[in-house]
This record gives sequence, structure tokens and C-alpha cells, in this order.
Amino acid sequence: MDKNILVIEDDQDINNLITMNLRDLRHIVDPCEHGGQGLQRAMKGLYDAIVLDITLPEIDGLEICRQLRASNINTPILMLTARDSEADRVVGLEMGADDYLTKPFSVRELQARVKAMLRRADMMKAPDKPKIETLEFDGLSINPAKRSVSLNDNNIELTSTEFDLLWHLAKQPGLVFSRSQLLDSVWGYQHSGYEHTVNSHINRLRNKLEQDPSDPKYVLTIWGVGYKFNDA
Repeated sequence: MDKNILVIEDDQDINNLITMNLRDLRHIVDPCEHGGQGLQRAMKGLYDAIVLDITLPEIDGLEICRQLRASNINTPILMLTARDSEADRVVGLEMGADDYLTKPFSVRELQARVKAMLRRADMMKAPDKPKIETLEFDGLSINPAKRSVSLNDNNIELTSTEFDLLWHLAKQPGLVFSRSQLLDSVWGYQHSGYEHTVNSHINRLRNKLEQDPSDPKYVLTIWGVGYKFNDA
């Protein structure tokens, strides 16, 4: 494995727990307990993943996430939140976090989430993939080999998770997927309590792809069921 992971968590015991268990997976872990220092390190773009707590001294995790995405640093981010802070979880995903984990969390789930994030990121970087036909949809082009997306010939920057979600929907236009199905297929786990993850990523895709996100052209909501890619 040997991935470089930045852990930004001000609770020393939790930081030590995360660091120890990620090192058990043979990752190189850089622990940090201060938001400002963590942001400076993350801005260098040298990490394969970031585990980021929301409540931090100096600068909170939401602002760190916002600044990283605004700077086009798409390092996968697993955000840690308190169990009762649903609003923070939603805002964190909207800011650009790839996933979130509520405290208290199990070590196995933490490891599984990090593994899934790293796997998706590796797919984004993997060269020389077998040729798969580029999908074209009325100005929208999705190239799975390069894992690139363009809209009206303009490149669209997507995180690895956003691309995987878009590709999963677009390669089967018209097929409706429930949120739990998308969690299982794209994120690699199934849990109804994490459906906000899907909703927030759909919103982010629409903000990047749609001329009017409130009246989407590509990624459609099927009320009471889930989402589909427009097959019209």
C-alpha cells in the first residue's frame, strides 16, 4: 500500500487511534492536531488521502475542505463528524468531502472507508486502461479511459468519487438506481444512514454539469425511488 495519508484531528487519543490503525495497513501517516497547520500541509497536494475532523482549533474542517476544493486540490477527504451533527455532515459533503464517518466509529469501518477512497483515487490515475467507448450526451462527453469529462468542449473537474458516480449512471441511461444501490456500487458499502452522501454528490454533479441545477438535463431524480441518467 504505502499511501501518504494526512490525519487532521485535534483529539490526541482519536488521532493516535486513527494513525495507529492506518499504519497497520502499511500506510505512511502524517498526524496533525491543528487546523491551520493541517491546511498548510494539505495545500501542498502531496497526500493520497486526508482524514479530516470538522471541529478543529484555528480553522475548522469545513473551511479546510472548502479551501482545498477551491484550489483544485482533489485529494480524497474522509470527514469525521459528531453523531448528532447532521447539518455538518451535509455541509461537509457539499463542500467537497468524498465521504464522512460519524463518531464514535469502528476501526474496521474507518479502514474500509479509507481503502475505498484510495481505490477510487487509484482508478483515476491508472494509465493504459482497456479502450472503452467515450459516452456522448448532447454536449457532455465522458471518457472512462482518461476518466475525464467535458461539457461543450470545456473540461469539467470532478473528484474521483464524482466521476465514478457519473459514470455508473451514464453507462446505463434510463436505469433507475436507489440510493442504497449507488452506495453499494460506487462507495462500496450499504447503509441507509449514509444516503446524504449520495444526495450531496448528486447536487455537486449538477452544480458542475447543469445549466440550471434545479431543472437538470442529465442526472434526473425519480421521486421516491432514486436517480437515473437521462435517456431521452
